Amino acid sequence: MTQYPHLLAPLGLGFTTLKNRVLMGSMHTGLEETKDWNRVAAFYAERAAGGVGLIVTGGMAPNREGGVFPGAAGLYTDEDIANHRIVTDRVHTNDGKIAMQILHAGRYAYSPDCVGPSPVKSPISPFPPKELDEDGIEKQIADIATAAVRAKEAGYDGVEVMGSEGYFLNQFLVAHTNKRTDRWGGSLENRMRLPIEVVKRARGAVGDDFIIIYRLSMIDLIPNGQTFDEVVTLAREIENAGATIINSGIGWHEARIPTIATSVPRRAFTWVTKKLMGRVSIPVITSNRINTPEVAEAVLTEGCADMVSMARPFLADSQFVAKAQRGDSALIAPCIACNQACLDHTFGGKLTSCLVNPRACHETELVIEPAVKQKTIAIVGAGPAGLSTALSCVERGHQVTLFEKDNRIGGQLNMARQIPGKEEFHGFVEWYAASISAVGVELRLGTTATVNVLRDFDEVIVATGVYPRDPAIANDGGHVIGYRDVLLGGAEVGDRVAIVGAGGIGFDVAEYLVHEGESPTENIVAWKSECGVGDPSDERGGLAPNGPQPVAPARQVTLLQRKATKIGKGLGKTTGWIHRAALKMKNVQMVGGVNYERITHEGLQISFGEARKNPTLIEADTIVICAGQEPERSLADELAKAGINAHVIGGADVAAELDAKRAIDQGVRLAATL
Repeated sequence: MTQYPHLLAPLGLGFTTLKNRVLMGSMHTGLEETKDWNRVAAFYAERAAGGVGLIVTGGMAPNREGGVFPGAAGLYTDEDIANHRIVTDRVHTNDGKIAMQILHAGRYAYSPDCVGPSPVKSPISPFPPKELDEDGIEKQIADIATAAVRAKEAGYDGVEVMGSEGYFLNQFLVAHTNKRTDRWGGSLENRMRLPIEVVKRARGAVGDDFIIIYRLSMIDLIPNGQTFDEVVTLAREIENAGATIINSGIGWHEARIPTIATSVPRRAFTWVTKKLMGRVSIPVITSNRINTPEVAEAVLTEGCADMVSMARPFLADSQFVAKAQRGDSALIAPCIACNQACLDHTFGGKLTSCLVNPRACHETELVIEPAVKQKTIAIVGAGPAGLSTALSCVERGHQVTLFEKDNRIGGQLNMARQIPGKEEFHGFVEWYAASISAVGVELRLGTTATVNVLRDFDEVIVATGVYPRDPAIANDGGHVIGYRDVLLGGAEVGDRVAIVGAGGIGFDVAEYLVHEGESPTENIVAWKSECGVGDPSDERGGLAPNGPQPVAPARQVTLLQRKATKIGKGLGKTTGWIHRAALKMKNVQMVGGVNYERITHEGLQISFGEARKNPTLIEADTIVICAGQEPERSLADELAKAGINAHVIGGADVAAELDAKRAIDQGVRLAATL
């Protein structure tokens, strides 16, 4: 008897059956652009072997003008078809099914050749689109249909037509971007014409025995977006045009409401998809911030959808479904929705990977295989670097002893998990605990590893982390505490706070101090109110009429930094705006380019610039120091003096803004070499 009867139930589509209700949603990884098709195949085949019901690839451009950037992958030639056949054959060999997403970026294309319904420039691209004439529109329809045919020739089981997230087809649907007065604009019937014609033409080109998923924007989250009545009308017409399944898209890329970051509650938008259930007769898929089989099962049980899309959870763990099937959900590596190695990499032009699982998209290059010689390995420090190294070492057959001076594992992750909006880090630490127990790592908590204790191991790995940097500000008796005292020590903090340092830690501490009570991330209703999410049945685009309604801040906070650059400039590429906006809503004052002159009973005295002009008092009851970290290398230095060669990783190697992504990657790569 399975724990997940709805999730693991097959889904019949008439001409074919999906073995479960799990869709691996589309993600642009950059793998296809490497042109290493064995590498692409290895990535998808591993997920197929893990049991997912249907995979959707990253977006493939139907033509050059529709690519998300110049050189974006597509199916243009017979050679392209042959290359994609390598991928589909490997997936089918592993008992999987795979659909290719056809993505026309429209005005989102980062190219001077981009096209759209009207010459309305996107706020996330510097290039205004060329307005298509009748012949230009016909070319786009024909090219999308041709891409579907080529996908079938390449062995794909279907295609997903991307009609959401503000891409090309979505751009025709709303007056926000469609200013046309011909038969492709104006009335709803005219604005819907293009996506309907695309699906109709694609179905006619590929025949009946081929999956066509249409990714439909359920809630645009932009001004002048669709109403829900329009969404339902379009969904019915898309069904009539020949779609097999409707998948949910949530929000445009330019929307100023977060939709997939870690501060978004789990399953935050399944209520929108549920509104469509019963309005169409084909299966409906729901998506966004569903990252455990328990959440997915609940969504299906409650009738929110017929199927669940999870994308980044399959970066974190390719064996997600297989582990759920055998009742090992505690061992599923969790997607924490941090964006650091996936979306940040994508929008930075780098190959996608995963903070939790650095092997994602590196399956052929970062190989964890049985070691030639099994060793005894001591790892000192049970933070993310030490934990990831321990798991990979055991996987290779080594005998691992993990020392941790604290009475619990997690290291710096234990601070991250205290921050409102970062509750996913609780599950991350719990997964580490379950995993090291399951594989038999010898864990010694509350133990300080000494040189003598470590002498007899074949390999010693130092992952002792960091300690806070002291900015040495003169103090005439003010209340000064460090960030560790705030997040871990329960230190008393006054009503007016000045934070020294506006890096990632400074932002986290500010977020912690302005909140009181339940985190909005744990309460969908409160989160929707705070972010300004409304019901598209009532308001176009699903934007609340009164905008965001944040709860009053618990404290008056001022965030300061020495650099004169924009506050928060070094935050994540795709999440920095969320953190800045959240603190501004809480009236956090952000001041850059300062010199820290002196701490007094009244607060923090600062000045500006090299000339130390404009002396100013920031009135504060408490000064919190978040001025960076230094590597904790004392043990490494002692080992070196004793002639013991140790590997130093994580923060002990390089201290940088609690960089778990680098620490975990470094640990896994070290383990692969031992």
